Amino acid sequence: MTTDQLRPAETPRIYAVPGGNGVRLHVREWGRPDGPAILLVHGWSQGLTCWRHQVEGDLAAQCRVVALDIRGHGMSERPREADAYQDANLWAMDIAAVLDQLELQRPVLVGWSYGGSIIADYLRVFGQGAIAAVNLVGAAMILNDHFDHIGPGLLDNVEGACSPDLTTGITAVRHFLRACTVEAMDPDDWDSALCTNMVVRPDVRAALLARHIDCDDVLAKLTVPVLVSHGMRDTLILPSMAEHVVSACPSAVASWYDDVGHAPFLERPLRFDRELLDLVRRANVPH
Repeated sequence: MTTDQLRPAETPRIYAVPGGNGVRLHVREWGRPDGPAILLVHGWSQGLTCWRHQVEGDLAAQCRVVALDIRGHGMSERPREADAYQDANLWAMDIAAVLDQLELQRPVLVGWSYGGSIIADYLRVFGQGAIAAVNLVGAAMILNDHFDHIGPGLLDNVEGACSPDLTTGITAVRHFLRACTVEAMDPDDWDSALCTNMVVRPDVRAALLARHIDCDDVLAKLTVPVLVSHGMRDTLILPSMAEHVVSACPSAVASWYDDVGHAPFLERPLRFDRELLDLVRRANVPH
């Protein structure tokens, strides 16, 4: 796997942000406080630790980089009620709360996998006036009973990952994580990913996937720049999903990653960061 030269780990600035219905969200910030703002939103069963290469690389040296653990994940609060994960308005309020409390001025929103649909939830409620651009990374913008554009890397492991049996869950999560990349993760990334995923309760995983999601209405109205970053060998969210997004969104352009799976930011961090910085400049993010 291609890796970059990571800087010595910076001590992040840490926030507790009350989101929708007061759910406490764990948020961290790195980089230049006066730099152009980027908000990173991770995916299903993950956590903000997945962005290690971004927060310890050149991206944070030039930008104000913020990441959150979405509700039910990482160090954020984990409501017991399934409704807390199935109401699109609550997800929208979570993102709005982070933008407001941290005073992020027209940031670029980056959504990986399920994080893409969370960004769409925000845009549907609050519009695009407060943001500069969007980067959809292996983004799941449709989730329905037919599993359109969803591949075996996810489908083959969902039942086990949502099982209350710990041994079953560990096995499924390990298979799921192996499917996320074409080449094996380096040991630090693998250990972090496995631990972060296992913090997420199986009922939370199930509640997220019980939602019916269709973001076409949001995509059709976007006028801010949208970069669609997708691995050509993604077996979780298939490349056909990205093709659909580009066809549905007038302002979207695709960046295809050959020989890369579901995590371009992890498998090709130098290229990913460079293209994200280009998007920041194109969108004229204030700083």
